[in-house]
Amino acid sequence: RQAYHERFKRSLEEDIAAHVTGDFRKLLVPLVTAYRYDGPEVNTRLAHSEAKTLHEKIHHKAYSDDEIIRILTTRSKAQLLATFNYYNDAFGHRINKDLKADPKDEYLKTLRAIIRC
Repeated sequence: RQAYHERFKRSLEEDIAAHVTGDFRKLLVPLVTAYRYDGPEVNTRLAHSEAKTLHEKIHHKAYSDDEIIRILTTRSKAQLLATFNYYNDAFGHRINKDLKADPKDEYLKTLRAIIRC
């Protein structure tokens, strides 16, 4: 955000909000505005619960559901890693495998990129 502001003299959040619409806006605005905890602590009970939530929403193809967006945009890197690891353990495959339904779907590509990062 800081580098964007220094280079363009504008707010990244405001530019995304002004130039992106629909599900992309619903996903990207909170992604760039979120302040995440950066420490190593992980809540394993939360990781299990949120892995199940992600699996259920993805199974029903509710890719832009508020719960998916909330989890991906607010949890720390360590918490997300624990959630994705539990997802893999509980459901037998990585979350990105479930998001490969349509390789031409730009929104799904974006979700996979967010998860990889």
